[in-house]
Amino acid sequence: MLNFAIQTARDAGRILAERFGRSLRISNKSELDLVTESDLASEGLIIDRIKTHYPRHTILAEESGTNPPESGGAHDGWRWIIDPLDGTTNYAHGYPCFCVSMGLEREGRMELGVIYDPMRDEVFTAERGEGAALNGKRIKVSPTPNLASALLCTGFPYDVRERGEFARHFSNFIMNAQGVRRDGAAALDLAYVAAGRFDGFWEEGLKPWDVAAGVLIIEEAGGRVSDYHAGPVSIFKPPILASNGLIHEEMMRVLAL
Repeated sequence: MLNFAIQTARDAGRILAERFGRSLRISNKSELDLVTESDLASEGLIIDRIKTHYPRHTILAEESGTNPPESGGAHDGWRWIIDPLDGTTNYAHGYPCFCVSMGLEREGRMELGVIYDPMRDEVFTAERGEGAALNGKRIKVSPTPNLASALLCTGFPYDVRERGEFARHFSNFIMNAQGVRRDGAAALDLAYVAAGRFDGFWEEGLKPWDVAAGVLIIEEAGGRVSDYHAGPVSIFKPPILASNGLIHEEMMRVLAL
Protein backbone atom coordinates (compact mmCIF):
# COMPACT_ATOMS: atom_id res chain seq x y z
CA MET A 1 0.00 0.00 0.00
CA LEU A 2 2.93 2.35 0.57
CA ASN A 3 4.14 1.87 -3.01
CA PHE A 4 0.59 2.42 -4.22
CA ALA A 5 0.35 5.67 -2.24
CA ILE A 6 3.71 6.91 -3.52
CA GLN A 7 2.79 6.33 -7.15
CA THR A 8 -0.69 7.81 -6.71
CA ALA A 9 0.69 10.92 -5.01
CA ARG A 10 3.27 11.31 -7.78
CA ASP A 11 0.61 11.07 -10.48
CA ALA A 12 -1.64 13.55 -8.66
CA GLY A 13 1.33 15.87 -8.21
CA ARG A 14 2.06 15.67 -11.92
CA ILE A 15 -1.42 17.08 -12.58
CA LEU A 16 -0.66 19.99 -10.27
CA ALA A 17 2.74 20.65 -11.81
CA GLU A 18 1.41 20.58 -15.38
CA ARG A 19 -1.25 23.19 -14.56
CA PHE A 20 0.90 25.34 -12.29
CA GLY A 21 1.23 28.92 -13.49
CA ARG A 22 -1.65 28.65 -15.94
CA SER A 23 -4.92 30.54 -15.80
CA LEU A 24 -7.14 28.54 -13.45
CA ARG A 25 -10.78 28.52 -12.41
CA ILE A 26 -10.74 29.51 -8.74
CA SER A 27 -13.64 29.65 -6.30
CA ASN A 28 -13.95 30.54 -2.64
CA LYS A 29 -15.03 28.11 0.08
CA SER A 30 -14.80 31.01 2.54
CA GLU A 31 -13.32 34.51 2.53
CA LEU A 32 -9.75 33.17 2.69
CA ASP A 33 -10.14 29.49 1.71
CA LEU A 34 -9.80 28.77 -2.02
CA VAL A 35 -10.35 25.78 -4.28
CA THR A 36 -9.04 25.46 -7.84
CA GLU A 37 -9.79 23.12 -10.70
CA SER A 38 -6.43 21.52 -9.98
CA ASP A 39 -7.54 20.56 -6.44
CA LEU A 40 -10.54 18.80 -7.95
CA ALA A 41 -8.60 17.06 -10.72
CA SER A 42 -5.94 15.82 -8.29
CA GLU A 43 -8.56 14.58 -5.83
CA GLY A 44 -10.51 12.87 -8.59
CA LEU A 45 -7.46 10.90 -9.67
CA ILE A 46 -6.63 9.83 -6.11
CA ILE A 47 -10.18 8.74 -5.30
CA ASP A 48 -10.53 6.81 -8.56
CA ARG A 49 -7.27 4.98 -7.90
CA ILE A 50 -8.23 4.04 -4.35
CA LYS A 51 -11.68 2.85 -5.37
CA THR A 52 -10.16 0.72 -8.12
CA HIS A 53 -7.39 -0.88 -6.05
CA TYR A 54 -8.96 -0.86 -2.57
CA PRO A 55 -12.75 -0.86 -3.06
CA ARG A 56 -13.43 -1.73 0.60
CA HIS A 57 -11.51 1.26 1.94
CA THR A 58 -13.21 4.46 3.10
CA ILE A 59 -11.86 7.83 1.92
CA LEU A 60 -11.90 11.19 3.69
CA ALA A 61 -10.93 13.90 1.20
CA GLU A 62 -10.73 17.66 1.58
CA GLU A 63 -13.00 18.63 -1.29
CA SER A 64 -15.53 15.77 -1.40
CA GLY A 65 -15.69 14.74 2.25
CA THR A 66 -16.33 11.11 3.14
CA ASN A 67 -16.44 8.59 0.32
CA PRO A 68 -17.87 5.21 1.40
CA PRO A 69 -16.55 1.90 0.05
CA GLU A 70 -17.26 1.25 -3.61
CA SER A 71 -20.72 -0.17 -4.42
CA GLY A 72 -21.89 0.53 -0.89
CA GLY A 73 -20.11 -2.56 0.45
CA ALA A 74 -18.82 -3.02 3.98
CA HIS A 75 -15.56 -1.28 4.79
CA ASP A 76 -12.65 -3.24 6.22
CA GLY A 77 -11.42 -0.71 8.79
CA TRP A 78 -8.99 1.14 6.52
CA ARG A 79 -9.46 4.83 5.74
CA TRP A 80 -7.46 7.10 3.44
CA ILE A 81 -7.22 10.74 4.51
CA ILE A 82 -6.13 12.86 1.58
CA ASP A 83 -5.35 16.44 0.69
CA PRO A 84 -5.06 16.66 -3.10
CA LEU A 85 -3.43 20.10 -2.95
CA ASP A 86 -2.15 21.42 0.35
CA GLY A 87 -1.16 25.04 -0.18
CA THR A 88 -3.96 26.03 -2.54
CA THR A 89 -3.54 29.77 -1.92
CA ASN A 90 0.16 29.49 -2.77
CA TYR A 91 -0.70 27.51 -5.88
CA ALA A 92 -3.32 29.98 -7.04
CA HIS A 93 -0.81 32.83 -6.73
CA GLY A 94 2.00 31.00 -8.52
CA TYR A 95 4.05 30.53 -5.35
CA PRO A 96 5.74 27.10 -5.72
CA CYS A 97 5.16 25.73 -2.22
CA PHE A 98 2.45 23.05 -2.19
CA CYS A 99 2.08 19.29 -2.05
CA VAL A 100 -0.12 16.21 -2.17
CA SER A 101 -0.73 14.47 1.16
CA MET A 102 -2.05 10.92 1.66
CA GLY A 103 -2.42 9.22 5.02
CA LEU A 104 -3.83 5.77 5.72
CA GLU A 105 -5.31 4.79 9.07
CA ARG A 106 -6.79 1.61 10.45
CA GLU A 107 -9.20 1.72 13.37
CA GLY A 108 -8.09 5.24 14.25
CA ARG A 109 -4.31 4.67 14.09
CA MET A 110 -2.19 6.09 11.29
CA GLU A 111 -0.32 3.33 9.47
CA LEU A 112 1.36 5.11 6.57
CA GLY A 113 1.88 8.57 5.22
CA VAL A 114 3.07 10.07 1.95
CA ILE A 115 3.69 13.75 1.20
CA TYR A 116 4.80 14.66 -2.33
CA ASP A 117 6.23 18.00 -3.43
CA PRO A 118 6.07 18.00 -7.24
CA MET A 119 8.09 21.20 -7.61
CA ARG A 120 11.15 19.61 -5.98
CA ASP A 121 10.26 15.99 -6.80
CA GLU A 122 10.52 15.10 -3.10
CA VAL A 123 8.53 12.22 -1.62
CA PHE A 124 8.40 12.04 2.18
CA THR A 125 7.16 8.67 3.41
CA ALA A 126 6.59 6.67 6.58
CA GLU A 127 5.16 3.31 7.50
CA ARG A 128 4.43 2.55 11.14
CA GLY A 129 7.42 0.91 12.77
CA GLU A 130 9.59 1.22 9.65
CA GLY A 131 10.98 4.74 9.98
CA ALA A 132 10.65 7.74 7.69
CA ALA A 133 12.32 8.49 4.37
CA LEU A 134 12.83 11.16 1.74
CA ASN A 135 13.06 9.76 -1.78
CA GLY A 136 13.88 6.39 -0.27
CA LYS A 137 16.66 7.59 2.06
CA ARG A 138 16.16 7.50 5.83
CA ILE A 139 15.50 10.84 7.54
CA LYS A 140 15.67 11.97 11.15
CA VAL A 141 14.58 15.09 12.98
CA SER A 142 17.17 17.73 13.77
CA PRO A 143 19.57 17.63 16.75
CA THR A 144 18.93 21.31 17.61
CA PRO A 145 19.09 21.36 21.41
CA ASN A 146 17.22 24.51 22.39
CA LEU A 147 14.64 27.00 21.22
CA ALA A 148 17.11 29.87 20.92
CA SER A 149 18.88 27.94 18.13
CA ALA A 150 15.70 26.66 16.47
CA LEU A 151 14.08 27.47 13.16
CA LEU A 152 10.32 27.16 13.56
CA CYS A 153 7.38 27.18 11.20
CA THR A 154 3.70 27.90 11.59
CA GLY A 155 0.62 28.59 9.51
CA PHE A 156 -2.15 31.15 9.70
CA PRO A 157 -5.60 29.60 10.27
CA TYR A 158 -8.29 30.66 7.83
CA ASP A 159 -10.06 32.33 10.76
CA VAL A 160 -6.84 33.97 12.00
CA ARG A 161 -8.59 37.33 12.25
CA GLU A 162 -10.75 35.86 15.01
CA ARG A 163 -7.84 34.32 16.95
CA GLY A 164 -6.19 36.91 19.15
CA GLU A 165 -4.05 34.27 20.85
CA PHE A 166 -2.37 33.39 17.56
CA ALA A 167 -0.77 36.81 17.22
CA ARG A 168 0.48 36.51 20.80
CA HIS A 169 2.02 33.07 20.15
CA PHE A 170 3.60 34.27 16.91
CA SER A 171 5.15 37.30 18.60
CA ASN A 172 6.46 35.24 21.52
CA PHE A 173 8.11 32.69 19.25
CA ILE A 174 9.76 35.42 17.18
CA MET A 175 11.29 36.73 20.39
CA ASN A 176 12.43 33.33 21.66
CA ALA A 177 13.50 31.32 18.58
CA GLN A 178 16.27 31.88 16.07
CA GLY A 179 13.72 32.29 13.30
CA VAL A 180 10.08 31.68 12.33
CA ARG A 181 8.78 30.91 8.85
CA ARG A 182 5.29 30.75 7.37
CA ASP A 183 5.16 28.87 4.06
CA GLY A 184 1.44 28.17 3.72
CA ALA A 185 1.44 24.37 3.33
CA ALA A 186 1.05 22.59 6.68
CA ALA A 187 1.66 19.08 5.38
CA LEU A 188 4.94 20.16 3.79
CA ASP A 189 5.90 22.02 6.98
CA LEU A 190 5.46 18.80 8.96
CA ALA A 191 7.53 16.87 6.42
CA TYR A 192 10.29 19.46 6.85
CA VAL A 193 10.26 18.93 10.62
CA ALA A 194 10.70 15.21 9.99
CA ALA A 195 13.61 15.89 7.62
CA GLY A 196 15.35 18.23 10.09
CA ARG A 197 14.83 21.36 7.99
CA PHE A 198 12.58 22.86 10.65
CA ASP A 199 13.03 22.17 14.35
CA GLY A 200 9.45 22.80 15.40
CA PHE A 201 5.96 23.63 14.18
CA TRP A 202 2.72 24.81 15.76
CA GLU A 203 -0.67 25.68 14.31
CA GLU A 204 -4.35 25.94 15.15
CA GLY A 205 -7.42 25.30 13.04
CA LEU A 206 -6.01 22.52 10.87
CA LYS A 207 -8.06 19.73 9.34
CA PRO A 208 -7.38 15.96 9.38
CA TRP A 209 -6.10 15.93 5.81
CA ASP A 210 -3.56 18.64 6.65
CA VAL A 211 -1.80 16.57 9.31
CA ALA A 212 -2.67 12.87 8.93
CA ALA A 213 0.42 11.91 6.92
CA GLY A 214 2.77 14.43 8.52
CA VAL A 215 2.15 13.34 12.10
CA LEU A 216 3.21 9.78 11.36
CA ILE A 217 6.23 10.87 9.29
CA ILE A 218 7.49 13.02 12.19
CA GLU A 219 6.98 10.27 14.76
CA GLU A 220 8.76 7.74 12.57
CA ALA A 221 11.62 10.24 12.10
CA GLY A 222 12.10 10.38 15.86
CA GLY A 223 10.17 13.57 16.57
CA ARG A 224 7.39 14.37 18.98
CA VAL A 225 3.82 15.47 18.28
CA SER A 226 1.26 16.61 20.87
CA ASP A 227 -1.37 19.21 21.57
CA TYR A 228 -0.27 22.47 23.22
CA HIS A 229 -0.37 20.88 26.70
CA ALA A 230 1.61 17.64 26.08
CA GLY A 231 -1.56 15.65 25.54
CA PRO A 232 -1.88 13.12 22.72
CA VAL A 233 -2.56 14.75 19.39
CA SER A 234 -5.73 13.97 17.48
CA ILE A 235 -5.87 14.75 13.79
CA PHE A 236 -9.50 15.73 14.36
CA LYS A 237 -8.83 18.07 17.28
CA PRO A 238 -6.28 20.82 16.63
CA PRO A 239 -4.10 22.54 17.72
CA ILE A 240 -0.90 20.65 16.97
CA LEU A 241 2.64 21.07 18.27
CA ALA A 242 5.43 19.13 16.52
CA SER A 243 9.16 19.21 17.11
CA ASN A 244 12.41 17.31 17.15
CA GLY A 245 11.52 16.43 20.75
CA LEU A 246 14.43 18.33 22.24
CA ILE A 247 12.72 21.73 22.13
CA HIS A 248 9.17 20.49 22.78
CA GLU A 249 8.98 21.54 26.43
CA GLU A 250 10.35 24.99 25.65
CA MET A 251 7.78 25.45 22.89
CA MET A 252 4.99 24.50 25.29
CA ARG A 253 6.23 27.05 27.78
CA VAL A 254 6.11 29.78 25.12
CA LEU A 255 2.59 28.74 24.13
CA ALA A 256 1.55 29.09 27.76
CA LEU A 257 2.72 32.71 28.00
